[in-house]
Amino acid sequence: MIKKAFAGAFFLMFICSSYAQTNAPTIKIFVDATEAPRKIFHAQLIIPAAPGTLTLYYPKWIPGEHAPDGPVTDLAGLKCFTAGQTLKWRRDTLDGFTINVEIPPGVSEVNASLDYLSPPTIESGFSAGSSATATLAIISWNQLLLYPKGWKSDDLTYQASIRLPTGWSFGTSLPVVSKTGDQPSAQRQINFAPVSLTMLVDSPVLTGQYLKVVPLTHDDAPVEMDIAADSAAALDAPAEVWDDYRNLVKQAYILFGAHHYRDYHFLFTLSDHVAHFGLEHHESDDSRIGERGLVDYDLRKLDSGLLPHEYVHSWNGKYRRPADLTTPDFQQPMQDDLLWVYEGLTSYLGDMLTARSGLWAPEEYRDALAGIAARLDHEPGRTWRNLQDTADAAAQLYFAPDGWASWRRTVDFYDEDVLNWLWVDTIIRERTHGKKSIDDFCHVFHGAPGGPPMVKTYDFDDVVNTLNEVAPYDWRSFWIDRLSNHGPGPPLTGIENSGWRLIYDQNRSELMRIREDDRREINASYSLGLLVKDDGTIVDTVEGMPAANAGVGPGMQLIAVNGRRFAGEHANSAQVLRDALHAAIGTKEPIELLIENAGYFKTYKIDYHGGEKYPHLLRDESKPDMLSSIIKER
Repeated sequence: MIKKAFAGAFFLMFICSSYAQTNAPTIKIFVDATEAPRKIFHAQLIIPAAPGTLTLYYPKWIPGEHAPDGPVTDLAGLKCFTAGQTLKWRRDTLDGFTINVEIPPGVSEVNASLDYLSPPTIESGFSAGSSATATLAIISWNQLLLYPKGWKSDDLTYQASIRLPTGWSFGTSLPVVSKTGDQPSAQRQINFAPVSLTMLVDSPVLTGQYLKVVPLTHDDAPVEMDIAADSAAALDAPAEVWDDYRNLVKQAYILFGAHHYRDYHFLFTLSDHVAHFGLEHHESDDSRIGERGLVDYDLRKLDSGLLPHEYVHSWNGKYRRPADLTTPDFQQPMQDDLLWVYEGLTSYLGDMLTARSGLWAPEEYRDALAGIAARLDHEPGRTWRNLQDTADAAAQLYFAPDGWASWRRTVDFYDEDVLNWLWVDTIIRERTHGKKSIDDFCHVFHGAPGGPPMVKTYDFDDVVNTLNEVAPYDWRSFWIDRLSNHGPGPPLTGIENSGWRLIYDQNRSELMRIREDDRREINASYSLGLLVKDDGTIVDTVEGMPAANAGVGPGMQLIAVNGRRFAGEHANSAQVLRDALHAAIGTKEPIELLIENAGYFKTYKIDYHGGEKYPHLLRDESKPDMLSSIIKER
């Protein structure tokens, strides 16, 4: 528990907690976003203070990002003053997110001004990644504020206003009190209702020149899509797209049986010039894909699972939240040990709803599931790092490079727990003779009573006990084994229980083709154990597979295959490699890769003759088709 700070100079140190809470300060914040196209945002804050040292925090641990990645290095121009007097401040030498301001006698409030410098070029990451272009911006409040030490974020009240560039519209879940400048030629200012610091940080603002609002429901808890793009054409999706998203909302309500928001806003950014990811909030999300991600059929299929995943988080992650992730403010460390529920179950349910809503056809869902199983089927890193450690180390693994991913392991609590929760779903169905499923768990764990946002925490025992309430089983041993084992191989029992099995053949699925084209890479992970960009950059090799065994590693540059140029003018990179894989079938001749490694050239001979290999799910007719029932529209 954190201690309550003084609300004034003469308050006694033993002031009671409830009295301190009712007297927590209200802070005013005004954000000038009119220079968003320059990637710079200006903020002014009025913070109640008392003589002495005022300790202010810049948010460090950002909810949903599971890491201390608040972009403090992009905080600039910080000045503190009162009544025309500049105040001295100094950063804490042990924690760069802490600012100490000296407050002279007779002062009751501090004016602080600061700038946030959004990355000027494309940088990955979460909300601190590239977030503004010439025509749009995503404003995350945690990047633009400070808050005083000694108060829970639930207790602090922020009264926020924002000014937008001329002609820009906006979307947010924050309640609006008033707004000005609705004329196309005027700058727009929006004044929001006072909210807690928790809810302010949980409510980003999407703004842009080209912004489309698509209502999805009109009930007592309305849901809408607020979509900003770098062009008007990118917003012109076919009508069936909106119908599928309307069905997503319907299917989610059927799954959980209640909702925990007053209204919900899908904040959807379409741009090739921002970081691409999804980030959950209680009454909205912050999801970003390429500019043509809605209007291009292939790209739409590639990213179909993003919004369902973030929407599920309103129930699983925001409403039901691990106790270790529910901290009193943004300074206290979060513990990621239960991300196998927070993110893993969300991944399973999100993919399931993607299929139930129609955003994926059944075969597309199966192809996505096969891709997950295949990647984990070629991950030697599990021999030393168990699944639990991928969650425990999440704050580091989120920012790990692509190279050596199969040996390091990445944030596998997403993908591997899709397989684990599918296994759970099949066990529930088997033990109840089809009368219950994961849907019943969701009703009990995430459902009624519904209402406005709140947090109901849980721990490992709560998950186990609820599963036993739905279908008695030794769930404790099940999850301990799933989290602590080292294989061999991934957990494929759920796929097999559901009437399917993982196979490999020489035919790429459409989803894999789209992914390779979008990322401009050739995925030979399941044949040579090689992932390579079409410019020849070797992204990764799989330890224990032919390319790695021959001495090839990530970061090298593929120049030629069997004497033929791989990349460059007139070269067809993908076809050159695929032709070589095909030509080696039934022969004893190795595949020869000419590779540059930091200025040195060497030919690597790879003794592989199995041709191309790509994953699929094949129906096992000896078992009922449980998987098709799982993803069937309700």
